[in-house]
Amino acid sequence: QCFHEGTDVIMLTTNQIRKDLSSPNQYDTGVALTGLSCFVTPDLARDLANDIMTLMSHTKPYIRKKSVLIMYKVFLRYPESLRPAFPRLKEKLEDPDPGVQSAAVNVICELARRNPKNYLSLAPLFFKLMTSSTNNWVLIKIIKLFGALTPLEPRLGKKLIEPLTNLIHSTSAMSLLYECVNTVIAVLISLSSGMPNHSASIQLCVQKLRILIEDSDQNLKYLGLLAMSKILKTHPKSVQSHKDLILQCLDDKDESIRLRALDLLYGMVSKKNLMEIVKKLMLHVDKAEGTTYRDELLTKIIDICSQSNYQYITNFEWYISILVELTRLEGTRHGHLIAAQMLDVAIRVKAIRKFAVSQMAMLLDNSHLLASNTQRNGICEVLYAAAWICGEFSEHLPEPSQTLEAMLRPKVTTLPGHIQAVYVQNLVKLYASVLHRKEQDGEKEAAQEITQLMIDRIPQFVHSADLEVQERASCILQLTKYIQKLQAKEVPVAEEALALFTGELNPVAPKAQKKVPIPDGLDLDAWINEPPSDSESEDEKPKSIFQDEEHRQAKQGRLEVDEEELARRRAARKQEQANNPFYIKSSPSPQKMYQDSPGVEHIPVVQIDLSVPLKVPGMPLSDQYVKLEEERRSKQKLERDKKKKKLKKEKKGRKHGRHNSVHTESDEDIAPAHQVDIVTEEMPENALPSDEDEKDPNDPYRALDIDLDKPLADTDKLPVQRHRTPDSLKSPDADGTAVDGKSKKPSKKEKKHKEREREKKKEKKKGREKEESRKPKRFLFDLQTRG
Repeated sequence: QCFHEGTDVIMLTTNQIRKDLSSPNQYDTGVALTGLSCFVTPDLARDLANDIMTLMSHTKPYIRKKSVLIMYKVFLRYPESLRPAFPRLKEKLEDPDPGVQSAAVNVICELARRNPKNYLSLAPLFFKLMTSSTNNWVLIKIIKLFGALTPLEPRLGKKLIEPLTNLIHSTSAMSLLYECVNTVIAVLISLSSGMPNHSASIQLCVQKLRILIEDSDQNLKYLGLLAMSKILKTHPKSVQSHKDLILQCLDDKDESIRLRALDLLYGMVSKKNLMEIVKKLMLHVDKAEGTTYRDELLTKIIDICSQSNYQYITNFEWYISILVELTRLEGTRHGHLIAAQMLDVAIRVKAIRKFAVSQMAMLLDNSHLLASNTQRNGICEVLYAAAWICGEFSEHLPEPSQTLEAMLRPKVTTLPGHIQAVYVQNLVKLYASVLHRKEQDGEKEAAQEITQLMIDRIPQFVHSADLEVQERASCILQLTKYIQKLQAKEVPVAEEALALFTGELNPVAPKAQKKVPIPDGLDLDAWINEPPSDSESEDEKPKSIFQDEEHRQAKQGRLEVDEEELARRRAARKQEQANNPFYIKSSPSPQKMYQDSPGVEHIPVVQIDLSVPLKVPGMPLSDQYVKLEEERRSKQKLERDKKKKKLKKEKKGRKHGRHNSVHTESDEDIAPAHQVDIVTEEMPENALPSDEDEKDPNDPYRALDIDLDKPLADTDKLPVQRHRTPDSLKSPDADGTAVDGKSKKPSKKEKKHKEREREKKKEKKKGREKEESRKPKRFLFDLQTRG
C-alpha cells in the first residue's frame, strides 16, 4: 500500500528485497514476492531477475508457484530476461505440483496471447497436458492458447478436433464448453480448405450453443450469442436454421442481449428472408423504449439492407418505402444515415429514380412535420436528401411547380444552415427544369410567374444567419433578376439555364487527397518567401501612423453633445442594427411580451410532443411491396418450371431420374427487380498504396516478441551480483598510464612480486619442454610393442 513505482526510495529497496527472498521462512519470501509484483520497476526487475529465477527451483512448491507468477511482471519490465529464464519456465510445465504447473501455464498463455508464433515449439507439451489434465481452468488456458496457435500451424488443428469434440461431449462445465467451442471454430476456420468434412463438428457446436442461448442465465445467453456470431462468419447456413431463436432474443429484457441478437441477424440475412426480418425489426422499432435501442435498431435495419452493395435487396421500391417509414421516428440521432441511403440508392439504381423522386417530393410537401423542433429532432436531415434528389433528377417530377413552391415556404428558414444551402442550390435546378417545360409548352406568362415567385421568396434566404446560404441565395437572386430581364425581351433562356447543371460529377475517394504523390523536387517544408531576418528587434513597437488623427478624435469626443443629437444617434444605431444580418438581436422577455399584448391573443400556445409517431400522408406502406415481391417470385418460379419441362421433353430418350428430386429455391435463383450500379471512387494518378496502421510504440508486449528457439548467447545471460575484489578497486594510476604528465616508480614489494612470477613462468616452460621430449619416445615404444 505504501510503495508504488513512483516512490522516491524504491531504488534503495533492492538489497532489502534480496535479503527477504533468501529468508529461510517461506512465508517471508512469499510476502516479498507478492509485494514486489505491485511496485516492480525496470531497475528492480533487472537486479532481481536472477534471484527470482533461482527461486523457481526452490524445494517448497509455495515459493516455486509465486516466483513463476512474478516472472510475468519481470518480463514486462525487463524483456531481456525472457530468453535466459524461458528454459526454467518451460521445466515448470512438468512440475509435480499442480499449482506450480497451473502458474506456468498461466504465464506462458499470457505471453503467447500477443506473440503466439514464438511458442509454437511448446505445442506437443501443451497437447500432452490437455489430454492428461483434469483441472478445468488449466484446460481453458491451454485451449485458448491452441486457438491462437492454430492459424499459424494448420496441421495442429487436425490433431485438435478429436480431443476437443470429446471434451464438448463429456464436460458439464459451461466455461470449458464455451472455450472448446471457440477453439473448434478457430480450428475449422483455419482448416476450411484442407478439411472439407467438418459439418458434424459445426452442427455439434451450434447445438451446444443453442443450449447456452436457451439457458435462463443471462451471462450464458450472451456468451452463446457471441460464439454463434463467430460461426456465422464462415458457416452462415448452419446458424440460419436457428433464426427463430435469435428473433426471440429481441424480446429479452436485457438490452445487451438484444444488441447481440441484432448483430447476429446482420449475418443471417438472405434474399429469401430479408423482407421478413426487416418487417419484424420495424415492429420492434415502434415498440422500442428509449432512444438508444431504437437508434441501434434503425442502424441495423440500414446495415442489413445495404450490406455488400445491396446484395440481398430484390425490390428497391420496398427499400425506399422502408426508409420513408423510418422518417416517422422523432428524436433520432441517425437522420443523416437515412439521408445517405436515400442519396446512394437514387444515384446508383437508375431504374428506381422516378419512384424515389416522387417519394422525396411528398416528403418536401410535408416538410413542416419533419422540421418541427429541429434542435432535438435529427430526422430533418432527410430533407437534405429529398431536396437534392428532387433537384438533381427533376425530369422525373410529375408536378415540379408544386415542389418548387414547397421548397420556397417560409418555414424552410427554420431548418439548419447546411440543409438550407442544399435547398437554395437545388431550387435553381428545379427552376431551370420548370422554365424548360413552360417554354416548350409555350406558357410564357406561367414562366414569368415562376420567375417572379423566385424573386419574391429568395430574399428570405439572403437574410439567413448562415454565410453559405447568404452567398448562394445572393448569386441566385441576381441570376433570377437577369433571367426576368431577358424574359421581358422575350428571349428564350431555359436551355442556357439547364446548361449550368449538365454533366456528372463522379464521387471521389475519401483518402484521395492524402494519396496524391508529392512531385519530385517539391519540398513542402521549405519557405515560399524569404524568412524574416533575426536582426529585427522584437521590442520595437511600430509607430502609429494615425497618431495625429487619434488626438483629434479624442478632442472632438470631449465636446458636449445635446440630448437631441444623442437621440438621433441612438435611433440611427438601432436602425443599423436592425438592417445588419450579422448582429445578434436580443429577444424580449416572455413576461414583458405577455404584459404588452392586449386581449386573449397573448396567451402562449403550448407545443405538445406526441409520443405516437407521425404519419406522412401519401406515403406507401412497405407491406404492400412484400406481397408484390412474393407474387413476382412465384411468377419467376413458374417460368423456371416451364423451362425445365421443355428440357425434359427434349431428353425423352435418356434416363434422367436425378431430375425428379425436389428443387429448393436458392438465393441465386431469385433475380432482383432492379440492378445496382457499382460506383468506383476516383483516385489520383500514381496514388500511393494504403497506409498501414502503425503499432503502438508504447506496447509492452512489443519488446517480448523474441525468438525463444535460438541458443543463448553470452550477452543474453542475466546480470549476477558479485563481490568486489581488490583487483577491481585498482586506481587508474595502477594501469601504468600517466597522471598529470608523470609516472610513479614501482615499490620494492611490487618488484619482488614480479620477479617471483617470472621465475614461476620459467619453471612451467621447462616442465612443458620435458613432457614434449618424452611423447615421441612413448609413441615409438607403443608401435614396437604392437608390431
